[in-house]
Amino acid sequence: MKSNIFIPKIIKVGFQNRNDTYTKKLAYVIYYDQKGKLRKEISWQSWRDKKIPDLEFSNEPTSGFVLNKKVGDYVSDWNHRQAYVRVYDPRDFEFEITIENLLYILENANSIKGKGLEGDFIYGWDGKDLILIPTESPDYKEISQYNKIIHQNNYIKVKDLILGAIYKTKTNEEWIYMGRFDYYDDVWKQIEIGKDSWGYKRYNSVRENVNKGKYHYFVREYKYSWSDKTELQTIILKSLGDRFITTVSTECIENYADLFNKLECTTSYSPHDKSKDEYINYTFEEFIKKINKNNFYCYDSQKRYLRINKVYNKSGQYYFEDVNNYKIGDLEGTIEYIYNNLQPMYKNEYLANGKLYRKEC
Repeated sequence: MKSNIFIPKIIKVGFQNRNDTYTKKLAYVIYYDQKGKLRKEISWQSWRDKKIPDLEFSNEPTSGFVLNKKVGDYVSDWNHRQAYVRVYDPRDFEFEITIENLLYILENANSIKGKGLEGDFIYGWDGKDLILIPTESPDYKEISQYNKIIHQNNYIKVKDLILGAIYKTKTNEEWIYMGRFDYYDDVWKQIEIGKDSWGYKRYNSVRENVNKGKYHYFVREYKYSWSDKTELQTIILKSLGDRFITTVSTECIENYADLFNKLECTTSYSPHDKSKDEYINYTFEEFIKKINKNNFYCYDSQKRYLRINKVYNKSGQYYFEDVNNYKIGDLEGTIEYIYNNLQPMYKNEYLANGKLYRKEC
């Protein structure tokens, strides 16, 4: 289970009359967040029967919960009703949990026929989803510690920031503070290119890199499940607000210099400078290795962007397609013929600070 589950101090319960429940009423449970704001109130108000008084309870570990039955998991017209399990709360109402939550409960608690679930449970929320948490589960201690910090409402302020220190967010992520620098962002800009035959102005949309001023930079190294490479992720903030809840470490991390070097190679820290782009000719040996891959892209001697493919009905023959649809004719032949006529190149792109941004090869 995630360790950033929110456990509120107060829950609020609304009801509908339902004949298929023990108590003849089904509950919709919502909660007050750490700032005292009632979450999900709009959907809760539209769902509940206002003729039935709503109730509030302290969200404390409670025993006596009983599993009732599965509901949903059917298709009506174009709608699919997800499967849920109804649970009886000893405060005399029933509510629904997901199948995933049920499986987690059964991994960490016993369900005894006629007696219900053994042990104490508490309500939590993973985003918008209600979760019933066994207090004997191995995750509960960490979740409780996280919520203790959340409920203190003692957020990290700008004056508290230390270079290279590690801070934890409300979503239980750890980020390293790198400093306050100019932030460059790509924005779309309309450029007037003339008038049409009716005299109306014509525009082209172009992307332009704009300096947004000083921002606070936080980074972390992250490895995606589909990749073996570690990527640099960034959070760039004008102000901190209530994003960071605690300090993990005030010591500057050992690899701060390495991380800063990676940060300097991003377009948010320094914009791409097209005047620094560098076109480099492939050697014939490099070209042979690249062309044997499908959809190989390169630039020709006129810096036009091309895609080169095999001619499958002619052994050893290749042809090119212009990616930008310039009308420059066709070229087809052997690797040697293509190489000699195109003079293929790859491009290195640099940032305004001189750092290599991207290598197209």
